[in-house]
Amino acid sequence: MAGYRSASSSSAAGAGGAAVFAMRVLLLLTLLPLALAAFAFALQWRGGMRDPTGTVWPADTQRFPGMENSPLGSSSSSTGGRGSYFAVSSASASSAAADCAEILGRSASSHGISLYRGWSFDTDTAITPKICITGSTSASLHQILPWLYYHKVIGVSHFILFVEGEAAKPAVTSVLESIRGVKIIYRTKELKEQQDRSRIWNETWLSGFFYKPCNYELFVKQSLNMEMAIVMAREAGMDWIIHLDTDELIHPAGAREYSLRRLLLDVPDNVDMVIFPNYESSVERDDIKDPFTEVSMFKKNYDHLPKDTYFGLYKEATRGNPNYFLTYGNGKSAARVQEHMRPNGAHRWHNYMKSPNEIKLEEAAILHYTYTKFSDLTSRRDRCGCKPTKEDVKRCFILEFDRLAFIIASTATEQEMRNWYREHVVWTDKDTNLKLLRKGVLTRIYAPMAIIRGLKESGIFIDAVTSAKAHPKANIGLENNESIHTKVTASQTTTLKEGGNDNSQATARKILEMIDVQEEAMPPMSPPGFLELMESALS
Repeated sequence: MAGYRSASSSSAAGAGGAAVFAMRVLLLLTLLPLALAAFAFALQWRGGMRDPTGTVWPADTQRFPGMENSPLGSSSSSTGGRGSYFAVSSASASSAAADCAEILGRSASSHGISLYRGWSFDTDTAITPKICITGSTSASLHQILPWLYYHKVIGVSHFILFVEGEAAKPAVTSVLESIRGVKIIYRTKELKEQQDRSRIWNETWLSGFFYKPCNYELFVKQSLNMEMAIVMAREAGMDWIIHLDTDELIHPAGAREYSLRRLLLDVPDNVDMVIFPNYESSVERDDIKDPFTEVSMFKKNYDHLPKDTYFGLYKEATRGNPNYFLTYGNGKSAARVQEHMRPNGAHRWHNYMKSPNEIKLEEAAILHYTYTKFSDLTSRRDRCGCKPTKEDVKRCFILEFDRLAFIIASTATEQEMRNWYREHVVWTDKDTNLKLLRKGVLTRIYAPMAIIRGLKESGIFIDAVTSAKAHPKANIGLENNESIHTKVTASQTTTLKEGGNDNSQATARKILEMIDVQEEAMPPMSPPGFLELMESALS
């Protein structure tokens, strides 16, 4: 009996020892990870361990546009960029200056990526449809080259540019003329004499703009240039023609790829004209230098907004200005090149023999970079000799905001001008910006700035300049200057049926005017105002 008790006691002691050992092992396994985690936290908190994001995002990387209004952006700024996966901004107060394209461009160059180096901009064999852009410009090469190559990237093969002022200087035209598919037409005495004989002067659709200064004069000049461009586009075998200014970029959203060619290829054969509603740039700083690579926020066209959104946020979107947009709101258009075409002002095309069948695109748009630089106030003022009075500016400018801007630029001090510019043009209220972005009135568009930044980083623009110096007058793709006036005259004569004396031409014009409805040219128009929309809804 005593031996039995002794055996029982030793087995119980052994079981108890095993249990204690197991508990100690379990406690050790529990405490060890906790101790390691605490140690790692202490090291990171004291700066002894590098945040892995630091190896991905350089310390001087700029913040993404729009992040300053978001919870992510505010958290990154408050933490100073340490310990946050979203802290990609530097300590500089102007971190948004370079925008998204700066990030894309710098990362591309730092890793040796040249997105467009080796890209063939000069092959146009078997390209369909063939798209031509025409425009009248006095801009600098710094503005024209990015504009031109961006549109080459999205599928435009030919450009017919009517140049004067800065754009007509040899340093600019020598580069442009060396680029395949670019035709330069100078504003010469011969060109003016040719256009003075245009049939347009004997028709009624543009007569409301004749013999008026500034914007009205420009509108007539653009229409006369477009008339010549139609003839040249037909001679070059173009399928589509678009009139575009050098402060406008086509945004081919909605296509299966980011391509204007693909967008127009999908247009039904019975459509003569495609309307692109325009979006207007909404700058967030008053020190923009390069709009194409610094501006990413745009105000949507009312055609792309639900009516209740447009109505409900009209006051906030207008910000005390005369209209929803600062400038025009009726978009631009692409027309299928065909017989009997004519311009219908700078925004539309028409046909002498029929009313064009047109469609309006639901996603694609024209991005209009208007008043993006503070200097735009004075440059517009310097181009016009009108008096800065409310009555006289009506003779010179079609749109109300242009009139106000001209008066301010002509009468105010530079500081007063800058204050006015910040109040009426610059979107400085981040809360309002965020609200309108969430509601869809404002939108962020990065594709153009990324493309242009990629072109710049790839050295395309520098190559164009150096190539022009090495191979002057290497332009191919459109006919030479000497044949332009002859072809335009011949085309007009053919359309008029009779090319004899002035009386026979006048008779032919009267016949054609009976065929053509002669609706007035479409001027640059502001988007519908609140009262206009209310009246149309009630009628």
